[in-house]
Amino acid sequence: MYIKVRVIAGAKHEKVETQSKDHFKISVKEPAKQNLANKRVVELVAAHFRVAANKVRILNGHQSPSKLLSIQDE
Repeated sequence: MYIKVRVIAGAKHEKVETQSKDHFKISVKEPAKQNLANKRVVELVAAHFRVAANKVRILNGHQSPSKLLSIQDE
């Protein structure tokens, strides 16, 4: 499954907002430095879909707020 994510790094509160079936807006406390925000986004997406973190990969947008993620179901 593929999802599109818009990330807000350095937010005061972490939250995952569903915009549509495959579009999400995610706020993370970590700054967008040294891959910290990306790691936290992967953890939050994995928790949201109830899969292990190693089943979630960022395919596109490593250095952008807009990202394309892949989630392995099995």
